[in-house]
Amino acid sequence: MKYLIFKNKFKEFPVINLKEVYKIDPAFDRRRLFEWQKYGYLNKIRNGYYMFSDTEIDENMLFIIANNIYRHSYVSLESALGHYNLIPEQIFATTSVSTKKRAVFETCEGVFRYHMIKEALFWGYRIERKGKYRWKIATPEKAVIDYLYLKPGIKSREDVAGIRINSDVFHDIIELDALKKYSALAGNHRVKRCLRHLLKEVENAQY
Repeated sequence: MKYLIFKNKFKEFPVINLKEVYKIDPAFDRRRLFEWQKYGYLNKIRNGYYMFSDTEIDENMLFIIANNIYRHSYVSLESALGHYNLIPEQIFATTSVSTKKRAVFETCEGVFRYHMIKEALFWGYRIERKGKYRWKIATPEKAVIDYLYLKPGIKSREDVAGIRINSDVFHDIIELDALKKYSALAGNHRVKRCLRHLLKEVENAQY
């Protein structure tokens, strides 16, 4: 397959999965991928996953990549909290949760980290869209619970204060009933205790 044909067939794909290439052309010569990388047409994200090098990379595209290169995952933790402006820190990796094992991919487009969560907790995400693309990201409430659940080092009120949740944004966007419901469903006493600390922190910050 010549590059221009390949480009035309996959131009709507934000991330190109090699399995999809073989579905279209079972006789595809994988050596073409190495050539096209050498010529600067393609970037390799991880084994079996590629992108056109002229793809514009912004936060949304990073989230799309994260969803695509590790299936059954959604963006959460620091990336989701930062997306909703709930934490002030600059995010240096795109963080997600998945029912698959923990993984880290260091790529030319950035670092992608995946934390393992049990199947029973794989919920609380929404679908966001930009043009023809879409991706899964935790709701603000689930991002908070995922963060508390998957950070076992967070135990005390001081630990919770160290997260530096933006209290103004918290009050604007967090639905408390949903947050408390998600905490109960997590079934973790440490998470429940830390959530109580967090609610006190954001309440005290209003005065």
